[in-house]
Amino acid sequence: MSKTQTMGEQVEHPYLALMGVLIGGFVGMFSETSLNIALPSIMKAFSIETGTAQWLVTGYMLVIAIVLPLSSLLTKHFSTRGLVRFGLIDFIVGSIIAAVAMNFPILLVGRMIQGIATGIILPLMFSIAMRIFPPNKLGAALGVAALVIMFAPAIGPTISGIILGVSSWRFIFWSFIIFLVIGLIFMEKNLVNVFDVTKPKVDWLAILLSTISFGLIVFGVSFLTKSIPVALIALVIGLIFLVIYIRQQLHAETPTLDFAVLSKPEFVTGSILVMLNFGITLSAMYILPMYLQNGLGVAVALTGMVMLPGGIVNALVSFLAGRAYDSIGAKWMSRLGFLVSAIGAVMFLLSNSNSSLGYIIVAHIVLMIGVPLAMSPSQTYGLNSLDEYQSADGSAIINTFQQVIGAVATGIATILLSTGQSNFFANGGHSTALAFTQGAHYGFAFTLVLAILGFLLAFRVHSKN
Repeated sequence: MSKTQTMGEQVEHPYLALMGVLIGGFVGMFSETSLNIALPSIMKAFSIETGTAQWLVTGYMLVIAIVLPLSSLLTKHFSTRGLVRFGLIDFIVGSIIAAVAMNFPILLVGRMIQGIATGIILPLMFSIAMRIFPPNKLGAALGVAALVIMFAPAIGPTISGIILGVSSWRFIFWSFIIFLVIGLIFMEKNLVNVFDVTKPKVDWLAILLSTISFGLIVFGVSFLTKSIPVALIALVIGLIFLVIYIRQQLHAETPTLDFAVLSKPEFVTGSILVMLNFGITLSAMYILPMYLQNGLGVAVALTGMVMLPGGIVNALVSFLAGRAYDSIGAKWMSRLGFLVSAIGAVMFLLSNSNSSLGYIIVAHIVLMIGVPLAMSPSQTYGLNSLDEYQSADGSAIINTFQQVIGAVATGIATILLSTGQSNFFANGGHSTALAFTQGAHYGFAFTLVLAILGFLLAFRVHSKN
């Protein structure tokens, strides 16, 4: 097979061509939640507090949010194969540094190096798929990509729980390398170059504005639990720079990121639905493992197994939803998906410290049916409104703001979790388990709000486009 593809040329085995990127994206998204369950072990190993340990999550998202807006520019300056190769090797290097880290700063450096790779690979999953699959098969292809986005965070706590049950948290990072090497082999054998390397002039001002805006927004959200004044200042400045960045890009002769795609209502609607869906996933997946351990008293290894059925269902529905889009479109699938997600969130709200594991598993399964049912159709609906030259920019915009929303959702869930616990003790409560249960309920209420917002917005989705 030729390693360079001209515009319109059919790729013989598109799924094999996409496999290396899919594996890289899976590891990147898997690592967003896999460390949640390992944070207590890491805190104990390095004698650090919760706020410090959480930088392994927020610092990772911070780097992703900085790199993602540059993805479209990178595809114009470097070959597709070169970018994916760099991303996979970069993640391997970051994983090795994290796995052998003898102190927390080195662990954090390794984690942030991984963020560079994820920021490069995530948007490439969708933009490459847009180039190598014909329109009548695009829904199924993007469904597989959406499966990676949704299934990886859902299965993260399960696999991490099993690893922690038999080994150290360090092996979580070693396990990344196994998948990444396999992805690298697939990439070298099957991936073709799908973007024209035109090497336009680099707009360094745009890069600076992008880095400051997205960096400050994610930093501000992560700092809400430590200092609200500092967090608000960072958020306000970040939003101001974001507005300046978008205006500058709209008037640029060769924009780094083409925000003109925001003029398409279908793209805007689909993008917001994807972000709300991702917020539902990260808020619930952040709270649930801790709720199981601290509220219900479930052991670490068993926590992972409790979340396994939902993760499997998530994968199946993600795959089926992508295929269904090609036949029936996004209109009813997006509405049904957010409605089912809302039902799952309500089930979690009705749970308590005496709830059976069976009930929690069913609630998780319901949520994991709803989330992917809306995810793939919403993403495909938005990207299908763009032409092939805008697809890379559209994918980069969706993935960038998705990471920002993910950081925001995790930050808000953390605040609500702490608020619920504090209110419990302030009202005379003494049980730590009951306090955590109340805090988890506050967090699940936020998940419910996101699901309701998504359901209402889904009524703006029209018939198949």
